[in-house]
Amino acid sequence: AEYFGAHCMVLRRSAAVVEKSPLAADMNSYGKRDMGGKAGKYGWKLWLGICAAVFLTWALLPTPSSPQDSPEVMRALTWNMAAINNNPFEYWITSDDKTYNKLMEDVSIFINSPGDKDVRVDAVFTPAMFEDLMREMEQANWGGLTEVRQRWESEYRGRKIISEFIKDPVIGKKRLASMPDRYTNTINTADGKTVMRPTIINCYEGDLGEMNKWWAQWKEFVFHTSVTVESRDGTPQTKAVKDMLSPIKKSKYPAITPEEEAISIPLQTVAGAIFDGILVHMLNQLAPRNWQSLRKEMCDKLNRKKNDRSVDILQTTYKDVDIQFLQEVAGVFINVAQSHDLGRKFFDVYAPEELDGDRDQNSLILLKRGTFTNVREVTAEVYSHFEGNHAGKKLGTSAGDLFVVTCERTKTGEKLLLASFHGDTNGLLTIPVVSAVRDYAMELQRGRKLLFGMDANTYESPKTDQQGVTAFAQFYTSKGINSCYGPTPNPKNYTTFHARTYLQPQLNKAIRFAEKDVKGDKNPKDFIVFFEDDFRVRWTQKDNTGKGKYVEGMVFPTLAFPSDHGITATSLAAGGDTVKSIRRRRNA
Repeated sequence: AEYFGAHCMVLRRSAAVVEKSPLAADMNSYGKRDMGGKAGKYGWKLWLGICAAVFLTWALLPTPSSPQDSPEVMRALTWNMAAINNNPFEYWITSDDKTYNKLMEDVSIFINSPGDKDVRVDAVFTPAMFEDLMREMEQANWGGLTEVRQRWESEYRGRKIISEFIKDPVIGKKRLASMPDRYTNTINTADGKTVMRPTIINCYEGDLGEMNKWWAQWKEFVFHTSVTVESRDGTPQTKAVKDMLSPIKKSKYPAITPEEEAISIPLQTVAGAIFDGILVHMLNQLAPRNWQSLRKEMCDKLNRKKNDRSVDILQTTYKDVDIQFLQEVAGVFINVAQSHDLGRKFFDVYAPEELDGDRDQNSLILLKRGTFTNVREVTAEVYSHFEGNHAGKKLGTSAGDLFVVTCERTKTGEKLLLASFHGDTNGLLTIPVVSAVRDYAMELQRGRKLLFGMDANTYESPKTDQQGVTAFAQFYTSKGINSCYGPTPNPKNYTTFHARTYLQPQLNKAIRFAEKDVKGDKNPKDFIVFFEDDFRVRWTQKDNTGKGKYVEGMVFPTLAFPSDHGITATSLAAGGDTVKSIRRRRNA
């Protein structure tokens, strides 16, 4: 009725204009001659007839349907729950703690203007320490140690600790310091406890107030400590910490050379020891009396309560969604979720059969309780299908990165294919993985509707070794896929805004606080994608507060929001074919 009335009003106004025009005068004169002065009467009938025709056209012909006005058929979110995982100093945060602000300011000055404090590596990580490390690696029967010694002598021991090691972007890109940290920083054991490497970038509680104390504890932890963790099939497995280290693959980190890849386990161990040693040396120089007590306070606020805060957000603000796609989730989170209403009352928690027990970063899918049935994991089938179509080529992902299940709606029997994925840092695996899941869906799961939540790690202005968001959108639209942000997502619609300090191992990502607005990681990284015929977007919202609100320009994590990725939630209407069917029934 509003549509009809508005158009009639437009036509009536048009009629008034026409009547005042010369053409109208002629028409009226003509009417008077031929109709006996009844032109006004018949003119209004003419316009009313036109209005009636417009109304009949609107009523009888299908009209474009706004997704916002269509019924919701699915609501989902995707959230990379990483950071802050273990390191209370990793990200710049806003804090009123004067001691914290003073320490971080001093660290920034030390890093950016070290002066005569920029000593050689071997003045901090001494030759005696290196020889200790070589003996431990020899006893571990690691290969490539001759080459490692050569690189120590020619590449590492003579570097300046700040300008040529901590701030060297190549070490960061090669993951020589961050890879051993990923596997050994904080290890979640099978009995629900944690074991931590002696370093400043976690919540280790031992005394690191002197270099010799730190080194003795570091060697003991890496080479002589065993932990019991859940293996990939979920059974307890005991292994030495040193055996948890993993090779750095050139396929995933192109900056590393083939020669370095071949010796990447001992080489990363050396680089990780140097890195830890430099940080212990630096903080004992800057705040020998209070840095350890400050770190304990920060850990209590940022780290130890992270899982509880994450669960609280998911079971309050987002308890009404149908599907929660989660990425970079620690295995212990599963037990935490199931001990709260999130997993006891609101959702069924599904995790990969092959959990990542080493990095402890897994993709999960939470399904609204009672809404879905016949849930079956098909991740291995996706990999097998990809390898069968590509002559045995591997996708290049790590265990836990990709999780795929099939299921049905309990009430309607609607068949679904659901996937959760955590992309590599530069996003280079995102398109291959989406292609693999899409091909599997098209060839082996026809008739199922695809819904795929991911941290795509796409970039607004990509470098040559990064996946751009615009190119990603061009790819998925070419494959008949749409996203929660539409076929042409705004490159400035950021879902991350964080700035890493120098007190973390991804050195290539560290920036000064004053440069966060320019150099901080502000990018559109998080997506939910689906076949364009299956769903249409009613609305999509971002959240970096945990309250369903996104504060643009705010660096996060914060004390209230424990991740460096915002939550992306979307409401979906039925896809094109279903909508046409509904419209036909409505207009029948």
